[in-house]
Amino acid sequence: MPGPTPSQQREEMLTSEGESLPKRQKMTGPLIGTHNGHFHADEALAVFMLRLLPTYKQSPLVRTRDPSVLQTCHTVVDVGGEYTTQNHRYDHHQREFTTTFDDIHATKLSSAGLVYKHFGKDIIAQQTALALESGEVELLYQKLYDDLIEAFDANDNGISVYDTTALSNSDIKKRFEDRGFSLASVVNRYNHAFEQSSDSDNAEEKQRKEDERFAHASAFVGQQFIMELSDKHHSWLPARSTVQTAYNNRLTHHSSGKIMVLPEGLPWADHLYTLERLSSSEKGIDIKEAQVLYVLFPENDTKDSKWRIRAVGVEGGGFDNRKDLPDKWKGLRDEELSKVSGVPGGVFIHAGGFIGGNKTFEGALGMAVKAVEL
Repeated sequence: MPGPTPSQQREEMLTSEGESLPKRQKMTGPLIGTHNGHFHADEALAVFMLRLLPTYKQSPLVRTRDPSVLQTCHTVVDVGGEYTTQNHRYDHHQREFTTTFDDIHATKLSSAGLVYKHFGKDIIAQQTALALESGEVELLYQKLYDDLIEAFDANDNGISVYDTTALSNSDIKKRFEDRGFSLASVVNRYNHAFEQSSDSDNAEEKQRKEDERFAHASAFVGQQFIMELSDKHHSWLPARSTVQTAYNNRLTHHSSGKIMVLPEGLPWADHLYTLERLSSSEKGIDIKEAQVLYVLFPENDTKDSKWRIRAVGVEGGGFDNRKDLPDKWKGLRDEELSKVSGVPGGVFIHAGGFIGGNKTFEGALGMAVKAVEL
């Protein structure tokens, strides 16, 4: 296949860490193609994820809608009207396209989801040094799609988190505007940031500036992907067995089973929700019987560490809790909190009632027991 033109080679390339390579360094990997013009988060991430793989690490990128140029590309994402893995074409705009991540997810894929569907496990294994066929890679593959990639797919395909018609009919009003808070909104800013084209620029110079803005956007979303994967690999995944042990031992702290004690602060919520569903299903009991209301954990790893008590949030419920810490405790500190709660060593209860603290484990447990029984 014909290689990239000199102007294509001048585009700023990015490593998997998002660092700039010299602009005139010749790239020798398979040529990647995507569309030019206004860019979006999905193709910015798709290109970055491809370049995490050894095959594409040194791949140049051409941004064009010219079919004759795209035909010279080894791999094309988000343009071309074709989805065929044999030809390395990953577009989702064609009328007949209905592909989802799996049979469970209903969200139609974008170019980010397509690249992740086909290369995600390889990327995870390569980045984490885990065995490709291991259960850990499969868990991370599913988790990253749920927590990050699916939102890219939904955003690019115009799918809202909630049924907008149902929301409108229920007359629920937004409390504030959050459309500028998403990753997609940040990527959109890159369309208008940095060096803009001027009237005196020729077509090649305009394209160069646009490509450079895309490179910045791709590096940004790629960094979010790398951080998310790193967090899930180093924190979320190891926490799984610890939370399971704590959940299994919860009856030792209170007969209700509503209090879970962790040996350290770690990402516990996702694992807890999963364990509760499994317990409910295996024992044939109502899900509420299997649910924990409060989680205790030390503030640090010192012997005399203070302890925290955290109300378990409603799954998918934002800032709503299954049961707040008692209203009469909210916003109190130190001696006043100890007096009102009847438990010595009180440190604080947040005014929102979702978290509090005590000087000792015994004190935190005593507060949790009272909160369960009130």
